[in-house]
Amino acid sequence: MTEITRRSLLAGTMLAAAATALPKSAAANAPAAGKQAASLYRYKIGDFEMTAIHDGIWNRPIDEKFVRNAPFAEVQKVLADAFLPTDKLPIPLTTLLVNTGSKLVLLDTGSGGQLTPTAGTMTANLAAAGLDPNNVDVIVISHFHPDHINGIKTKDNELVFANAEILVPAPEWAFWMDDARMSTAPEGLKGNFLNVRRIFGNIAKDVRRYAPGREVAPGITSIAAYGHTPGHTAFAVASGNDSMLVLSDTSFHPSLFARNPEWQGVFDLDGSMAVDTRKKLLDRAAADRMLVQGYHFPFPASGYIGRDGKGYNFVPVMWQPSL
Repeated sequence: MTEITRRSLLAGTMLAAAATALPKSAAANAPAAGKQAASLYRYKIGDFEMTAIHDGIWNRPIDEKFVRNAPFAEVQKVLADAFLPTDKLPIPLTTLLVNTGSKLVLLDTGSGGQLTPTAGTMTANLAAAGLDPNNVDVIVISHFHPDHINGIKTKDNELVFANAEILVPAPEWAFWMDDARMSTAPEGLKGNFLNVRRIFGNIAKDVRRYAPGREVAPGITSIAAYGHTPGHTAFAVASGNDSMLVLSDTSFHPSLFARNPEWQGVFDLDGSMAVDTRKKLLDRAAADRMLVQGYHFPFPASGYIGRDGKGYNFVPVMWQPSL
């Protein structure tokens, strides 16, 4: 049997290409598009129509501080095994719009183009989905990191979703809006305290705080998922006999933190609590074989969680052409 090597495969490919080359008169000369098509994906949960809306990607540089309790060489090996760069982490951002039939509910709002040049496409993709920001009825925020709240306002501090009621976790509000805590916060956190005030300061009276564990919209129940931030919240979406678990940032990028649930990321304010929350919710998803959505999972950011040794494996959904 002839052994197929990479070199022989490439050689065969080049020969085949040469043999089937078209005459110059038939060569295509259309310019390259240079950008992706609109990034959105729709699916159903019972009678609810779900629309995953991509907000771009953040190529975050990483170093030995990125995972607090694992050697950087081990982190880099996991990245390499997942065919990812070893000096930066490509972090997708995906918001989720839930059409309940009576309400349009947006779970988190993206970066608003205020985090990195490669993110901020959520509003354009919303328009591509045929949806007007003015038609969003409710915005439910999971936590106050800028990639989740900055899309509430433009760079000029104008409201993007002018008619939407905004709901935020009460413990998150209490932490980030505490002036005394901001005055004593480490330098690396002060920017987030200030950003929270920029987003919510002049609309504070119109922002409703919810207690995690309560229903935030018909069929959408909040779940306390503390650790990543003091009020970080996940969500259960249920309609008819169908349900799904919206993990928010519970496991961040699955190639790292689902496979290694004990790892504590630099962005987790309480690392040990974040680990406990992660294992609890991933255990639930695996045991119930329920659909999950992760804000930083590869687009369209939904799939299933399976147990894999001491960790978990994320299995993406298969793209469906129709609902």
